[in-house]
Amino acid sequence: MTGLGGPGVVAEHVVKDLVSGFGIAVPRGATARAAEDVAAAAGGLAPPLVVKAYGPGLVHKSDAGAMRLGLGSPAEAARAAAAIGAALAGAGSVVEGYLVEEQAPPGVEVIVGAVRDPSFGPVLLAGLGGVWTEVLRDTALRLCPITKDDARDMLAGLRGAALLDGLRGSPAADRDALIKVLLAVGGPGGVVESLGDGFTEFELNPVICTPEGAVAVDARLLRPSPAGRRPALAHAAPAEGTPGHANPGPAEETPGHANPATAEGIPGHANPATAEGTPGLLRPASAGPAGGRPPQDFTRLFAPRGIAVVGASAKRPNFGNMFLGFYRAAGYSGRLIAVHPTADEIDGVPCVPSLTEADVDYALVAVPAERCPDVVREAHGVPFVQVMSGGFRETGAAGLEERLVAAAREAGVRLLGPNCMGVYSPAGGQTFIGGRPGPAGRIALISQSGGLAGEVVRVGERRGLAFSKVATVGNSADVGPAELLHHLAGDAGTSVIGLYLEDPRDGRALFEALRAVTKPVVALVGGRSAQGHRAAASHTGAMVGDARIWTALARQAGLPLVTGQDDLIGALDLLDLHAGRDVPASPSVLVIGPSGGAGVLAADALDRAGLGLPPPPGVDLGLPVGAVPGNPLEIPVGPRGSPDLVRRGVTAIQRAARRPYPDVVVHVNVQSFFTFGDSAGPLLAYAHAVGELQRGAAWMRVTLVLRNAEYAPPGVEDELRAIARSAGVATYRSIEAAATAVAAAKVRDQRREKV
Repeated sequence: MTGLGGPGVVAEHVVKDLVSGFGIAVPRGATARAAEDVAAAAGGLAPPLVVKAYGPGLVHKSDAGAMRLGLGSPAEAARAAAAIGAALAGAGSVVEGYLVEEQAPPGVEVIVGAVRDPSFGPVLLAGLGGVWTEVLRDTALRLCPITKDDARDMLAGLRGAALLDGLRGSPAADRDALIKVLLAVGGPGGVVESLGDGFTEFELNPVICTPEGAVAVDARLLRPSPAGRRPALAHAAPAEGTPGHANPGPAEETPGHANPATAEGIPGHANPATAEGTPGLLRPASAGPAGGRPPQDFTRLFAPRGIAVVGASAKRPNFGNMFLGFYRAAGYSGRLIAVHPTADEIDGVPCVPSLTEADVDYALVAVPAERCPDVVREAHGVPFVQVMSGGFRETGAAGLEERLVAAAREAGVRLLGPNCMGVYSPAGGQTFIGGRPGPAGRIALISQSGGLAGEVVRVGERRGLAFSKVATVGNSADVGPAELLHHLAGDAGTSVIGLYLEDPRDGRALFEALRAVTKPVVALVGGRSAQGHRAAASHTGAMVGDARIWTALARQAGLPLVTGQDDLIGALDLLDLHAGRDVPASPSVLVIGPSGGAGVLAADALDRAGLGLPPPPGVDLGLPVGAVPGNPLEIPVGPRGSPDLVRRGVTAIQRAARRPYPDVVVHVNVQSFFTFGDSAGPLLAYAHAVGELQRGAAWMRVTLVLRNAEYAPPGVEDELRAIARSAGVATYRSIEAAATAVAAAKVRDQRREKV
């Protein structure tokens, strides 16, 4: 977009002319180059007036003493401008001119801003504004472009949202007007899209909201330096002749800001109706691979017909030898070879002298980092090359990683890694884990940590989960999470996808892929609080951090976020078991089991997870003495009770309920069966009864919590899990773990109904 000057902070009046063309109301105002010209400039304005100085470094005007409010006449405004100029000159600040405006009436002050995140692209922020922005930090974020529903959701999520509705007799603000401002800034064809790459930070603070509408009384735009570094804070030159402000030469009367209906005539201003023609306009990233290449077929990544290992030693075992051993132990049936310049075979595996003679679909490279580019350059004809070696960008050697990527492009191969463990696919023969692979299943995983991926796989398999495809991507220098997610979304052998991410490299592409995928996806994100908030020249930039962007992305994409490895496994388990079961999108859960105290703690845990426990219908459920009606429903479950009691109680409640519960969490105290009984038989019978409850109700999900399971004799817990799993019931050791998994499933329910 032209007309906004070079890098640095754009003068406020120029920014206001820009935003007024998008239908955002701003105060009537005029500019003057000198304090003595302010009175003439303000002649056509109605008091009270506001005077602001602008110039290099004057970013936060109230902090710098560059603003005066409540001025009763043009003459008083001129005197205020002279005082401001003298004070700023004494402090060494340069004043380029003055902006005089009609003071907006008081109302609820809101901040609306945007920053360009290096990975996720433009991010919109809204919250309580004015002087409260940094004090209360009550804000919500969304990735641009936003929808009207996003805008409503942002405002509803503010702790101070009630201020917009009026408190203690004050009138309600015009929410619809504020929503229009949010859409004008961050919606399709709005300010942010039209600026494209031409901004790093943008802010309207405050936007004053009243019953009559919403007015942006301050505006700030920071344009990037050519090299992409944060520039020095220097205002662009005043826009002489710009509609909406007087020519900042001799003072003259101004008609006010540009009419939004005719804003296409503003120099350098994109008409929202025709913004697709604006040079530099941001285009939404594709859900497929970045860089414009066609979608990659990753079939041979997960099921290669031949595998070459580069780096195994004929003399001293190393990582290359370890992987040769892994493939042999896994029973890989394709062509397995080692690459070695002189050896004929290594550990019983035949060798070839270089990758150019490998004739394989997949090559694993485990040599020192500095040698990796030369090895990859020889991989012509190999579709996929994994670089296990570390020592690249993660250690500060970004240049070496760039050379590696260049070598991969030269060879025409796709690069996995570097700094990654590889691929696991029991059906395709791929592995990076020792021992025999587990059974092939329908759970996929994309992970930036090979070690964590191995733990998820092995612990998950121990609990009964089965995996289709697991890819570790390490530094994601070429193949990244978005591309793999795009592929797995169309993979007939996958029903649910897990993510472990730290830095997706292309967050915008990942966002688009997540919004496009229809299969359940759950994510664990590491390092969300490690990077902190980046320094910024505006309040908005100072408050946008990785953790909050991930939360916004999850909200918009309908992505469940979990906070630990165990919760990731638990959510994948439940989503996989119920992948084909469509239940109503509702936060309601019925909790049933023994012990009033356990029920109270269960209610607390589900509440923390955002789940609801509405009371059951007030009818006679025909339950025995000892049952306490309510939700949670307390029933006597133990070695001397009927194993069918839970099934009967749930069935009666669901039949009587006007809106049946889509989720039922059944909990049992395993310890009681062996404290007050002497065999596992009654407990196993109880698990069978819970399984029958699930089998008889395809429209609801049943989850079983085995409290105090460690008290059971060896093997009993495994048997309980197997019984439940055969009926499609996920099992957990704690109510908290079950609540997290159920909440993840409900996020997907809501997304499914929206789609």
